[in-house]
This record gives sequence, structure tokens and C-alpha cells, in this order.
Amino acid sequence: MYKYLEKLINKANKAMGKEKDSGAKLTTKQRKKMKDSTFCGPGRSFPVNDCAHYTAALRLLNRSKFSDSTKSKIRSCVNSKGKKMGCGGAKKAKSYVETELGLDINDIINSDIFEATRTLVGESINTPGVDLYPEGCECEGDCTCEKPCGCGE
Repeated sequence: MYKYLEKLINKANKAMGKEKDSGAKLTTKQRKKMKDSTFCGPGRSFPVNDCAHYTAALRLLNRSKFSDSTKSKIRSCVNSKGKKMGCGGAKKAKSYVETELGLDINDIINSDIFEATRTLVGESINTPGVDLYPEGCECEGDCTCEKPCGCGE
């Protein structure tokens, strides 16, 4: 069952552009070998040499301290390179979330509750028997209250 949950989490992460991919790590030696045209940001920042880096660039762009106009140019470059490589998982997820739910995917992904949920689910996978419900909760999530477990109290 835990492997199944882990697969679901990985699929959700991939759909939302939070892929867990060791390929997104570049060594200094690898970066130096890349052409300047591989990078979308100033000072050889935001490399986009594969889909993992495309996803990482889009996810990390809002955390950068560049001006809005620079971020816009970087985003345009990243999207262009991603499209040429056929990287589209994050784009599809954003389109669905924005059109169907009226939400910005980056606001969701960067929210504290999303990270807390990911952490809790990760802990429950790695630690069988972890209690996902607050003390005294007997509903096991079958209710409509505002608590994280939804216990209805």
C-alpha cells in the first residue's frame, strides 16, 4: 500500500511540476561545459537543458530576486526551450488548475499547507502507523469540518 501511495505522490508532484529528479542537479563542471544559449537568466542562471531543468526553472523563478521584467524574459525563454523539448507536464497542470479551479498553480505549490501535506504524507509512507488524525478524532476523515483531518468536531 505504501508503494502505491508513493507512486500517487510522485504522479501528483510530476503533474504540478515538483518532480523529484536527481537529473536536475548539475555539477560545476557540467555547467561550464554548457553553451551560453542553454541558460535563460543573466549570469548563466536558469539552465534549461532538459525537462527536469525546465520544471525547476519555472518553479524557482518566483523565488528569484530579479525584477518583474527580467522574470518575464526568463519565463518566456524557459517556456520556449521547454516547448521545443516537448516538456509540458507543468504547463498542462497549470492550464487545468487555472481554467477549471480558477487558481494559480504556483500559489498552491508554494503554500505552507501544500508543503505540510507533502511532509505528512511522506512521513506516513516512511513511518507505518503514524497517526494522521488529531487526538480524539474517530471519523478517519469522513466528515466536513475545518480541521486538517476533517473530523467534524
